[in-house]
Order: sequence, then structure tokens, then C-alpha cells
Amino acid sequence: MPYQSPISPGRSWYEDTAGPRPEYPSLEGDRRCDVVIVGGGFTGLSAAAHLAKTGAKVVLIEAYRFGDGASGRNGGQLGTGQRAWAEELEAEYGLSRAKALFDMAEEAKAHLLDFAAANAIDIDYMPGQLSVAHKKRYVDDYKRHAEIMASRFAYPHLSFMDAAETAERLGSTRYFGGTRDTGTGHIHPLKLVIGTAKVAAAAGAHLFEQTPSTGIVSNGGKVTVTTPSGTISADKCLIAVNAYGGNLEPVSAAHIMPIGSFIGATVPLGAASKVLPGGESVDDSRFVVRYFRKSKDGRLLFGGREVYAVNDPKDIHIHIRRQIAELYPALKDIEITHGWGGYVGITMPRKPFVREVMPKVISIGGYSGHGVMLSNFFGKLYAETVAGNRDRLKLIEDLKIPAFPGGRRFRAPLLFLALNWFALRDRI
Repeated sequence: MPYQSPISPGRSWYEDTAGPRPEYPSLEGDRRCDVVIVGGGFTGLSAAAHLAKTGAKVVLIEAYRFGDGASGRNGGQLGTGQRAWAEELEAEYGLSRAKALFDMAEEAKAHLLDFAAANAIDIDYMPGQLSVAHKKRYVDDYKRHAEIMASRFAYPHLSFMDAAETAERLGSTRYFGGTRDTGTGHIHPLKLVIGTAKVAAAAGAHLFEQTPSTGIVSNGGKVTVTTPSGTISADKCLIAVNAYGGNLEPVSAAHIMPIGSFIGATVPLGAASKVLPGGESVDDSRFVVRYFRKSKDGRLLFGGREVYAVNDPKDIHIHIRRQIAELYPALKDIEITHGWGGYVGITMPRKPFVREVMPKVISIGGYSGHGVMLSNFFGKLYAETVAGNRDRLKLIEDLKIPAFPGGRRFRAPLLFLALNWFALRDRI
């Protein structure tokens, strides 16, 4: 029977196309190391790879299998810049700091592609991204955004699309305009997870799956991470669990909220299909964003049903097919071969969360749907921090990230009400 993640619903198309997925042992006994990493997604595995290459002794533990969380199940889109548009960051922080945040994100994009190429990781990279307006009144914002990106942030790869060009590039008339970004693209995320783990292991990092952390204590200059079958003592600790932290560490839990997002994969559309003829990925202007793209073998991978309630939908396929049919009526009866979900870590302002939550323990997460390229790079920045250069990570640490109101007990129902209101607003 194919492996089924115990923490994420459905078996993904990625799992069936990633090739061999190596298994790593669970931890048995006690360990001593320089850095212990809790969480085996993009952030943790990237940090392990970069740290091990410097000669640091690294132990990484993952509660389930690498890629069971968001890193191995996401939409695969890289995007450009931070989650917020650059001009929004400029309004909040000023041009200099906004430009520094944008440039960091561009370096993150280049790093991901360079890392994959240097380590011969085939991530199925496909270029291009379309960002589109689902309401006519948003179109002028997209036009201004393209102009600002070229004039103020030295990014010439973004161009405005009117309604006619948008319809031609999408193969759908349901959007009113948007932008085309030729400086980014989309990938097969699970292939990157598997490849990064191999790089980390080859560099000497000690990787363990099926090894949950039962507690983290920082005391007397030493960090102790407990597991059901052993204890890890280290000089430093990285918490990289993002949406899957539960009650592991209270500060991160107060600032990072898990929300469910679901994706469906169709059968290959065929060479005659007019859907996304240029092969770009797409995100739209809804607060409850819809995101979709074609795979290398011509399937439509469509995500867009974020869920803020506790329970997962009973049938992912039904909801995803309904959304596909809104944009592409000819596909209303398309066969969906895979339907899966996972949990994304968001923060109140939809900006990443980086904080020293106890002495020598740094937590990184809250990418808010923009984590494919940022999370890998933040793992590298954490390795830089361990080596003595905290300046670049500090740029993210200094962002204002308030805790969710209501504490852990009331934040979920409050967020459920707030975000469902936004979902209603998307339809008005």
C-alpha cells in the first residue's frame, strides 16, 4: 500500500512522480551536537545542509517523514519578492528597508535555482507566473504595480496584461487583467525536499525521521531537545516546524496559525488544450487565493480552497473540480486523479516570523503562502547566523509580527470568522 501521511490528507501527485523517496532512521539513544534542528521541511533541511558543509555537527529530527508537511505538498510557485507587494512594504518601512527586503527575496529565488543546479536536483522548473485580478476595480493596482517594480525596485521582468492578453494567456475570460512575471517560475516541491535531504546527509548531517520532539529546554548555555527514545544536547537549536508545531513551543504557537489548503491534479489536458499555453503558474487577487499551474506532463494542478475550520473537507475532489469549472467550463467533468491537502503557517500581517524564543533557540516560520523560495533561503541565513553573521536574518527578525488575539484557545475560531468574512468579500 502506498505511504499515506498521517498528518496531511490525501496522497499527492508529487508523491507519485518524485521518484525514490529515501527513508531515514528514527533516533535511538542520546546525542550531542553543535546544532539540533527540529523539523524536516525546506527550512530545516536547508539549514542542515549549509551547516554540515561548514563542518558543524548537526542533528535534525522530523516527527513524520520529510515532505509530509507543507514543504512537500504545496503549490510549487516561487513568486517574486516578499508576500506583500514591495510598495506596501515601502509604505510601512520606507524605501530603503523595503528594497532590502525585496532584494533578499530575489537572492532567495536565485539561491534556490542555483542550489538545485549545483547539486543536480531535478526540480521540474518551469518559467513564468501570472498574477490576475478577479475584480475589475483591482486592474489599475496591477498596472501601477508593474510600473513601480520597474522604476523603484529595478525589477524589469514584470509587465501589465490587459483583459485580452490575460484571457489569451490563461485560456479563460474570468479575469480582468493582471501582470506577467518572466523572472520567476514554479517547481516540483517534493523533488526539492528529497534532494536537499540527500545533500544534507552527504555533507554529514545526521537526519532522523519518525522522531517527534517532546520538549525543548534552554538552560545554562545548553539546549536540550527530548524525544520518545533519546535526548539531544546542543549548543544551539533551530525550530523549523512552521504550521505543524502544535504545543511544542508557546511563542511560535502564538504567532503562527495553521490553515488548511487543498490541491487537485487532473489527468493530462492534452496538446490541443488552450489552458495556460505558455506554461506559467497563476495566482489571483482573492484574499482566499486561488493558485494553479500545469505540470510538465500537462496536468492542471489547481489549489484554492483554504480551510480555516478544524475539520478537513470530506471530498477534496468535489470542491476543487467546482472551482476549476468556474474558470474553465469545458473542464467541468475533468477527471481528478489526486486530491490532497496540507497546512500553511500564516502570521497576522502575512510576513515571516523569525525570533529567538529562548536563549540560543531560534524559531523560523509563518511564510504565509510564500515559503517555497523564502524557507530554503532562511535555512541558509540561519547557518550564516550560527557562523557569526546575524545581520541578514536580523532584517526579518525585526519585522513587526503581533501574536494572534485570543491565545491558542480562541485564535482559531476568531480567525475562522475573520477569514470567512474575507472569503465572502471575495465573492461580492
